[in-house]
Amino acid sequence: MSMFQDKVAVITGAGSGIGQQLALQLAQRGAHVAISDINKDGLSNSESLLKEIGNPVYATCLDVADKDAIFQYAEAVVGELGGVNLVINNAGVGLATGTLQTTEIDDFEWLMSINFSGVLYGTKAFLPLLENEDWGHIVNISSLFGLIGVPEQAAYNASKFAVRGLTEALRQELELEGSHISCTSVHPGGVKTNIARNARQSNDEVNSNKHSILGKDPEKFEQLARTTAESAARQIIRAVEKDKRRLLIGADAKLLDLVQRMAPNHYHRVFQALARLVTRD
Repeated sequence: MSMFQDKVAVITGAGSGIGQQLALQLAQRGAHVAISDINKDGLSNSESLLKEIGNPVYATCLDVADKDAIFQYAEAVVGELGGVNLVINNAGVGLATGTLQTTEIDDFEWLMSINFSGVLYGTKAFLPLLENEDWGHIVNISSLFGLIGVPEQAAYNASKFAVRGLTEALRQELELEGSHISCTSVHPGGVKTNIARNARQSNDEVNSNKHSILGKDPEKFEQLARTTAESAARQIIRAVEKDKRRLLIGADAKLLDLVQRMAPNHYHRVFQALARLVTRD
């Protein structure tokens, strides 16, 4: 029997991509699933697919940047599904706005409110509820960009480094407490999702996206994104089953992480070569 049988899994950003695949695969393993997304159409589509599987599903349109809404949502999940065992803070956005100098502070704060604060709120809201169960796990989706610095992605880097730091610190705290709850930090490389296409654009078309991997032409990013959302979801679920501390998804993430650890003062050369390939006309 699957370890997820009759357990309750919560997935944010489940209207498409990795989030949708996580919800479907967990439901197929017997989980009762609570899904949320800010995109109503995507959320409705995911809900329909989950209902075909037949397990209980609770779908809510949710803005993870809204702290009060997240805490209310956590209580609603327990009310609807009877508890919670697995929380996957997956919702996130991209920002293709160029250098730190040309990135507006408003854009920076917007991205941080979703990519970091959304993870923080989700972790804080659900952590005490996980303590009421005999097993609990939190998965926070960081990024390859939470392991290496990337030109023209200072805001995205900052958010994903923050997610990594929060998750790694929490893991140690839970271990020191002898808690039955654990957590995993996930670092995908290029995954075939809509994040590049949906990245928020700056008005500064002259100075933006010259060397950004989430730049003007998302099709070039997608050409390099070898990992499917389905594969990424399978790997995340397997990491939960094995209680992994950190998960790297994709050959690009594994390679660049290795280069960064072996040559912390020189890894930028490899990434700059990749950035030139992505942005080459």
